[in-house]
Amino acid sequence: MAQPNAAAQSSIGSPSKISVELIINGVETKLDVAPWTTLLDALREHLDLTGTKKGCDHGQCGACTVLVDGRRINSCLTLAVMKDGARVTMIEGLATDGVLHPMQQAFIDHDAFQCGYCTPGQICSAVGLIAEGKAKTAEEIREMMSGNICRCAAYPNIVSAIQQVMGAS
Repeated sequence: MAQPNAAAQSSIGSPSKISVELIINGVETKLDVAPWTTLLDALREHLDLTGTKKGCDHGQCGACTVLVDGRRINSCLTLAVMKDGARVTMIEGLATDGVLHPMQQAFIDHDAFQCGYCTPGQICSAVGLIAEGKAKTAEEIREMMSGNICRCAAYPNIVSAIQQVMGAS
């Protein structure tokens, strides 16, 4: 069997890393990532920002939900290079000057969590949901939050927390 020559072997190696600039929780951040690095892995593995959770890694559970330019997305399905220049807000970036975001406080007020694993994604998704302005009823909230799964079944309390913040805004 023929062996590839040295010139051919050197061109087959790993692709070079790509420089990505993001504004994460208000802080400009530059990192070099492989082209296939998800936004979730860039946040967790490259920047040690572990508030956003890796659940299913297939976009089915919502544990990885973050806000990108104010819109909620599954960060496990988004390549970091696709979001170059974007504003990314994670659970850590919602509080201001040590004061919890109203949604964070509402989750506490309504005991809208149990194990807490899904909570960062639930809260970011709820903040995005309110910004979208489409949900008006409990049924609409449930439908539009259906991409965020809670294995502990805290759904009624999550809906109550969202309704509290909707009523206040």
